[in-house]
Amino acid sequence: MARRLIPLFDRILIEKIVPPAKTNSGILLPEKTSKLNSGKVVAVGQGGRDRDGKLIPVHVKEGDTVLLPEYGGTEVKLADKEYHLYREDDILGTLHD
Repeated sequence: MARRLIPLFDRILIEKIVPPAKTNSGILLPEKTSKLNSGKVVAVGQGGRDRDGKLIPVHVKEGDTVLLPEYGGTEVKLADKEYHLYREDDILGTLHD
């Protein structure tokens, strides 16, 4: 059983969403068609601090789907799964259905 990683400060643990390689009918999709770089928030830190020491809460929560930059983040492997650790400033936005 994997240990639960709780990010510190304004860091966010994200599991990247892998786009499907083929459609329901079995047609293979090229890699370029689904280039959306998104992920699901797995864990969130408590937030950062301002100059006065007041807590600045993180705006995303566990379970949110977020838009990620093309590069950046720190890769973390836990129990044979790949996760990425980002600062809140690096997250581009949240995605809603």
